[in-house]
Amino acid sequence: MLKAPKPPLWPQIRTYLGALFILIWGLAPFYWMVVTAFRDNVHTFSQNPFPTHLTLNNFKQALDTSGGNDFLAAIGNSVLISLVTTSAAILLGVFAAYALARVDFRGKFLVSGVVLAASMFPGVALLTPLFQLFTDIGWIGSYQAMIVPNISFALPLTIYTLTSFFNDLPWELEEAARVDGATRGQAFTKIILPLAAPALFTTAILAFIMTWNEFMLSSQLSSRATEPVTVAIARFAGNDPFTQPYAAIMAAGSLVTVPLVIMVLIFQRRIVSGLTAGGLKS
Repeated sequence: MLKAPKPPLWPQIRTYLGALFILIWGLAPFYWMVVTAFRDNVHTFSQNPFPTHLTLNNFKQALDTSGGNDFLAAIGNSVLISLVTTSAAILLGVFAAYALARVDFRGKFLVSGVVLAASMFPGVALLTPLFQLFTDIGWIGSYQAMIVPNISFALPLTIYTLTSFFNDLPWELEEAARVDGATRGQAFTKIILPLAAPALFTTAILAFIMTWNEFMLSSQLSSRATEPVTVAIARFAGNDPFTQPYAAIMAAGSLVTVPLVIMVLIFQRRIVSGLTAGGLKS
């Protein structure tokens, strides 16, 4: 009996080398940030790639409020803005995606094009009009000045991810529910939504991370009382007004980034399954 020929070794090595390169390219800045966060101020600019001169003083300085920094309050602001934005984007996006995938109406493709155009529109072009508008209505420095624009940025992602998933769900399930006497709303809530749970979970995580990392609009539309962590880190002040607290900034960045990395690692299976759930026809 003839043995199957072994696959060539070089393509496998090339694949692993490419994956290793991407891994190092993506994680190297994060690794250097964490190493610097634990390094003593005197050795902040040391080029040693390994953790040396370890200390926790940088984290204490990042959480210290005596210098005018209120990092914990900024974290609370980011959590509030991200949760409200994600909830609103999911609530509005799931109905819009279902309508685009399941309901035939005039101008359907036009609506899809408008959503796509909105997702590609540069945010910097909206900064001046939004600043003028929110100044006129008294929203500058308020939470809604950051939540409303973030919802508009998260909605296209939500709609397109869920529309792709709804398009590939079998119509027979919904039709069977309708034959059994269920209304369209009952079929949606009892049949479609449970099946869409992986996609909803994935979209919520991506929308949350996108909102959490937003900086440009928040830097212009927020105040010291409502600023998120991205703006708080940019305005970070140290004990010495003539020295930039690089190590403390790295410590603050680590406190913000590490929970997101842990969350993605924990839920990576759900994220991948949600992104690929609509990729195959049933």
